[in-house]
Amino acid sequence: MTLITGSSFLRRTAAPLALAAAMALAGCGGSGGLGADAPGRLVSQSALDGAATLPDAGEQFRILYQSTDGVTGKGTVQVSGAVFFPKTPRPAGGWPVVAWAHGTTGVGDACAPSANPRSARDTAYLGAWLREGFVVVATDYQGLGTPGPHPYLHTRAQAYSTLDAVRAALTLPGVANQVVLVGQSQGGGAAFGTAGLASSYAPDVKVLGTVATGTPYLVSSASPDQGYSDRIAPQVAYAMYTVVTAKLVQPDFDPSTVFLPAAMPALEASAETCVTPLFSRLVSEGRTERNTYQPGGQKRLFELVAPVTAYATLKLDQPVFMGIGGKDVDVPTAMQQALVRDACQAGSRVDAHVYPDMDHSGTVNASLQDSLPFVRNLLAGKAVPSTCGQ
Repeated sequence: MTLITGSSFLRRTAAPLALAAAMALAGCGGSGGLGADAPGRLVSQSALDGAATLPDAGEQFRILYQSTDGVTGKGTVQVSGAVFFPKTPRPAGGWPVVAWAHGTTGVGDACAPSANPRSARDTAYLGAWLREGFVVVATDYQGLGTPGPHPYLHTRAQAYSTLDAVRAALTLPGVANQVVLVGQSQGGGAAFGTAGLASSYAPDVKVLGTVATGTPYLVSSASPDQGYSDRIAPQVAYAMYTVVTAKLVQPDFDPSTVFLPAAMPALEASAETCVTPLFSRLVSEGRTERNTYQPGGQKRLFELVAPVTAYATLKLDQPVFMGIGGKDVDVPTAMQQALVRDACQAGSRVDAHVYPDMDHSGTVNASLQDSLPFVRNLLAGKAVPSTCGQ
C-alpha cells in the first residue's frame, strides 16, 4: 500500500495538462492597459473545444487570466476559465454577467470544467441564464487546469478567481458591469464567500447579488457530531479532495491520521480522479464513513482547514438567494439551514427556499423558478424578498 506523505499529493495534482492548456491559450487575446501581473488581466482567449461548448451560447471562449494568489494573498497566478455569450440581442448597455462558480469536479488538472463537457444538469442550468440574456463567466478556480495545487474549498482563493475572471471578461466587447454571483455546492460556497470579499478585494466589480444552491457551511454548530454512518457514502470524496487544502495549511499533515488504511488507495487515486469516477469507485468499494475515517478523523481534518474554508463574513452587502434541497445528503439540509439562520442574524438579506423532494443535484434547476425572478428584480433595481424571521 502506498501512503501519501510529504508533498507527493500536491505534486501529482499539477498534471502535464496544465502546461498544455497554457500553451494552447497563449495565441491570442490579452488586456491592454494592465501590467503583466495585474489581477484581472486577460492573458489570452481561444475557442473552446467543441465538447465543452454550450448549445444556448453564441460566441464562447476558453480564457487564461491573472488572479491574486488566494492561498498566500499576494502575487499572482494564472487561472483558466470560460466565457459564454448569449444569443439574445445585445442590450444598449451590454449584457449583464452571471459569474458561475462550479461545484466539485476534482482536484486534478484533467477535471477543469473549461476543458470538459458540462454535465446535463449544468448545461440546462447555464442555458437558462444564457437565454435570460446573461454573459456567463465561468472560472475553473486557482490550480484547476493551471499549474499548482487546487486549494479545494479555500474561500479566498475561490473568491479571487471568481472576481478576477469577471474583471477579465469586462474587457471584452458587450459585457456590462452588472454582476450576479451564482454557484452550486463547492460553487455555492464560492459564491457566498465571494460576495463577502467583493467590496474589499474588487470594489470595481459591481455585484448586484448572489444565487447559491447546496451551499456548505463547515462549522461545528452546523455539523453536530452524530457518529459515523454505515451507509454507503461516496461523499467521502469531498474529504479526500480537502487533503490538498490541509497540506497547504500544514505541509507535514499526515492523511493517515484521518483515513483508515483501507481507504488510502482511493485517497491516493483522488489526486487525479475526477468526481464522477471517484464516486463510482467509492460505491464499488462499499465505502462508508465508518470504514473510511479514523476515530475523530473527519473532525480533525475539517478543524485543520477551518481557518481557510470559513466565510470572511456572514453579513453580505447585497441580497442572497439560497436554494436548499430537502433531501440533500451531500451538503445536509440542516447545514444549509444553519447558514441561512446565521446569515440572517448577521444582517444579510436572505431569500431562502427549501425544495422538499429535491436532492443536492435536483435542487439546481428546480430553484430557477424562484431564483430567476429574484435576479430580474435585482437588475430592475426592485426590492427582493427576504425570508429572514419567517
